[in-house]
Amino acid sequence: MPPAVTVARAGSQASYAGPADWFTGRVRVDPLFAALAPAAASGGLVTFEPGARTDWHTHPLGQILIVTAGCGRVQQAGGPVQEIRPGDVVSIPAGVKHWHGAAPTTGMSHIAIQEQQAGSVVSWMEKVSDAEYAG
Repeated sequence: MPPAVTVARAGSQASYAGPADWFTGRVRVDPLFAALAPAAASGGLVTFEPGARTDWHTHPLGQILIVTAGCGRVQQAGGPVQEIRPGDVVSIPAGVKHWHGAAPTTGMSHIAIQEQQAGSVVSWMEKVSDAEYAG
């Protein structure tokens, strides 16, 4: 018999605060789906308060961000800070050092989708400085 279709009900997974080891400012993560073998993709809804952001990081197989609310920022190492808004889709290639978060005065939410490789979805690095964040 083939695997059954399942429905993960909204609110069935607990939200958690984005850890200070990986984020600056107030961030909430709402898990949406985990990778179920043989699939490798997982996803979550991440909500950043104004000024909040991730640390610099990479993903072994890349990441897709779908902005759902507010106004945010994303930056690839060595590149300009880019503004992102609802409906924007940000494609981050495998191994590219980057950060993302809210604008200084406006919160932002996005759905983040990434695939795991050898059990890892992300490699965290140093904090994004205020000067880097300001662009």
